[in-house]
Amino acid sequence: MAITASRLRDNVYRILDEVLDTGTPVEIERRGQRLRIVPAEPKGRLERLVRRPRYLKVDPESIVHLDWSDQWRP
Repeated sequence: MAITASRLRDNVYRILDEVLDTGTPVEIERRGQRLRIVPAEPKGRLERLVRRPRYLKVDPESIVHLDWSDQWRP
């Protein structure tokens, strides 16, 4: 993402937080050149995952020992 220096000035804290939260670099255009804001320590792949809502609506232990042998068709 490339933004102008004016937009950076207007939203500096939001943009810096976004770089820290996502790990995505931001490029700033200034006098025909580009500068880049990047986190000093990039996030690992697991840290970049977006938390999703839980899809399993029951206790996982309650389904671990279900007997499906009568449903099995080899």
